[in-house]
Amino acid sequence: MEFLAGGRAEVRITRADVGKRVSVRRLTGDGEGAPAFTDAVGVLTSWDEGVLSITRRDGSSVRIEESALVAAKVVPAARPRRKVPAAGARELQEVAARGWPAVEAERLGEWTLRAAGGFTRRANSVLPLGDPGLPLDAALERVERWYAARGLPALVVVATGRADTDEALASELERRGWDAERHTRVRISALAPLADLPTSPPPGCAGVTLSHEPGADWLALYNRTGDSGGPTADALKVLTGGPSVWFATVRAADGGTAAIGRLVVDGRWAGFAALEVAEDARRQGLATLVTAALAERALDEGASAAYLQVEADNAAALALYDRLGFTDHHGYHYRRARPGGRR
Repeated sequence: MEFLAGGRAEVRITRADVGKRVSVRRLTGDGEGAPAFTDAVGVLTSWDEGVLSITRRDGSSVRIEESALVAAKVVPAARPRRKVPAAGARELQEVAARGWPAVEAERLGEWTLRAAGGFTRRANSVLPLGDPGLPLDAALERVERWYAARGLPALVVVATGRADTDEALASELERRGWDAERHTRVRISALAPLADLPTSPPPGCAGVTLSHEPGADWLALYNRTGDSGGPTADALKVLTGGPSVWFATVRAADGGTAAIGRLVVDGRWAGFAALEVAEDARRQGLATLVTAALAERALDEGASAAYLQVEADNAAALALYDRLGFTDHHGYHYRRARPGGRR
């Protein structure tokens, strides 16, 4: 939910909204120390004598003192349950690139050379969406010089698995001695069913909070910024870049971070990434909880379909996304220039 995400918290429901689907945040705790908040989404079934009753999708009810309300709003009572929109590989490649943007980019014909100080292959590789405007050998020489000037390996990301992907380019790169690595699947799903996943946090965990910026606790659990002294400026620019970015955090009872996730909304697409659960909090449904909260946020912003990227050898993540309803759309992998490779 958007409350306390750095913006103004408001109670925007009244007794006239009984019967409507609402999203509320209430203050909990004993008043000592930092304030604690709990979220609830469901149908406002009554509002009598200063007490609200909200019925969740699973049929359970929660009673909330009016005086404890921090923020509340009406949300759509029904969401469209369309199938995932038809999409080509190029559309998803472009959406994913906007959702994980490089710090520096330079055009080479229809190719884009991208760099971000080495933070993730996605932001430090060539996106080859068409003709580079040069013969392939000349284009690859240009690519190698560009990345060498930045102290980075020359990588080209190659989409595969559909009629509109880059098998021909993959073959040409292989013939020239560019090695394949990090095979990845792009998976998609209708968005609305993800928001209908169970949303009750397990005992010992608070609900999901959303923010436009990743806090220190979020970054500590993510732990992929490549700098033991904290995230680099380039890493933060990539993580916070994109059309509409949200960071989800679930806190454990001891104040630690139990789970995190990242969402970027771009038109009809909602991109999910950085879904992590602390080792001692696994197998409690927290990944599902975070996914549902982020999907709810994306629906509120008008998205209707979801995508994510997962490495092909990550069996645990693939199984989770199978259960959540994601299916394969296409694949991609990286081609790395081999020192002394053939031309």
